[in-house]
Amino acid sequence: MSRTAKQVVKDFYQSDILNDNTVLDRFFHPELVLIWNSADGLSIMNSDDLIEFFLEIRRTYNDLRIEVSHLLEDDNHVTIRYKYYVRTIENPEEELGIAHFIAIWEIKDDKMYRGYQVSQPVTDNDDTQESYHKVKV
Repeated sequence: MSRTAKQVVKDFYQSDILNDNTVLDRFFHPELVLIWNSADGLSIMNSDDLIEFFLEIRRTYNDLRIEVSHLLEDDNHVTIRYKYYVRTIENPEEELGIAHFIAIWEIKDDKMYRGYQVSQPVTDNDDTQESYHKVKV
């Protein structure tokens, strides 16, 4: 039975990407492309680039938590707004918010196929108490 596009994206962002080696194969379409605008500029990444990115995340962080505030579906497109929190290997007792994201994913064959993402680093001025109320998650 096929999952909805929203369920595919929700399941990916709720997965244990640091400890489950099957996550990327289960969720990434072989022809995946992510167009990512960040503080460093534009990056265009394919499935192999994202696999390498998450391997580096695994080497760098002790824990990764994602807080989703918005998850909206329109046919095979899903928009998600979220924030990454991490615990470093050097200081596993302290959780740090590191970045805000909004992404639009196109789902094909029950996998994440095309993504358009914008991110910015967390700053001391972030109003996360007021800005991260969950909406349609």
